[in-house]
Amino acid sequence: MLTEGRGGTALLYAAFTFAAFSAIVGLGQMFVITLGPGNVDLSIPTTMTLSATLSLKFMAGAGELIVPGLAVALGVGLAAGVTNYLLMRLLRIPPIIATLSASFIYQSVAIWSNRGLRIKPPDLLADFTTGSLLGIPNVALVGIGLAVLAWVALEKSIFGRWLSAAGQNPRAARLSGVPVEAVRAATYITSAVLAGFVGYLLASFSGGAALNMGTEYLLISIAVVVIGGCSIAGGNSNVPGIWGGALFMFLIVSMLNSYGLGAGARMLMTGTIIIAIVAAASGRRSAA
Repeated sequence: MLTEGRGGTALLYAAFTFAAFSAIVGLGQMFVITLGPGNVDLSIPTTMTLSATLSLKFMAGAGELIVPGLAVALGVGLAAGVTNYLLMRLLRIPPIIATLSASFIYQSVAIWSNRGLRIKPPDLLADFTTGSLLGIPNVALVGIGLAVLAWVALEKSIFGRWLSAAGQNPRAARLSGVPVEAVRAATYITSAVLAGFVGYLLASFSGGAALNMGTEYLLISIAVVVIGGCSIAGGNSNVPGIWGGALFMFLIVSMLNSYGLGAGARMLMTGTIIIAIVAAASGRRSAA
């Protein structure tokens, strides 16, 4: 409908490409939000930026350092996730404040290490992130693979049962033998590692790391979780819905762009959608 039948294939290809980045960070945010009210990771954008900056600086365009560069990006995510959890656990800081304050530290380190330089990714890595297999974007295939792993972890493993129990009633879960704190640590670390991985992919896709590259993914990571049907009250997740929400958000952005509306309109629309869905979900719970 947006293209009036013209360029539909190109739009679908672009939708799967850009939705993949949103879906991967959305998976991480989904794990955190499933923990229950008050749990949200606000450090996702700066973790993306820091991992992209350090990994590209480490690789310096060398193709033989692609795998070590990935290890650097994942290591940055791991360190960010551990830091976020320790701030909450040792200092008793609420998750929103802990991840928000930590994000300023990550952004400062990224600025210090970047210093205005835009280092290009290795050609082989750039070709992979912008390429496709059988007409499906490579980044989309990676995102789908991670979604399958997330679904298995949530639906078929004991960790998934522990996470749902902790999200529904932390006290009851603790009394029944669930290692609530270990589950909490694992979820925040998973979210940060996925954010680091997306930073690595996005910087390779776009030709370099930028200090504002992760900004829009804060709101999007929350939006795809809410739109995807996950419960903001915790205890309930929906992995396929994350991809649905990511594709929906891309099409909304495409529609607004087709009418010449800018970033402000996109943020307004996204915020309105989130408020409407949360209000509708709250209304259903009240009626029940």
